[in-house]
Amino acid sequence: MALEPVSAILGIGEKLIDKLFPDPHKKAEALFKLKELEQSGDLAVIAGQNQINAVEAANPNLFVSGWRPFIGWICGAGLACQLVVGPLVTWLATLAGRPIALPIMPIELLTTLLIGMLGLGGMRTMEKLNGVTK
Repeated sequence: MALEPVSAILGIGEKLIDKLFPDPHKKAEALFKLKELEQSGDLAVIAGQNQINAVEAANPNLFVSGWRPFIGWICGAGLACQLVVGPLVTWLATLAGRPIALPIMPIELLTTLLIGMLGLGGMRTMEKLNGVTK
């Protein structure tokens, strides 16, 4: 059963190579590289990961299919704590005469994660605008 997705990927790859490379020499080189990928097992890993992604996305359980939103929630909560809640709590504690020092979170990590997620969200929005819904 594991060979079926690999065979399908190879079949698609061979069809693409036939269309993209009219020169027989370049076509042979591309087919050789495709066969090298097959032998090294990379295509099996890619096909397996695609199957795992499809199963995860189809699952109705939020803890299985919702890991991407969960990462968004963590990122949003971390940014809110660091940029809004933390300064307000520090300010209010100082006004109350009990200054405190809250821990500092790694804001660089949070912003890197946020920018990556926003980029993926923007790409998905462009897909929807261009009619690619699945």
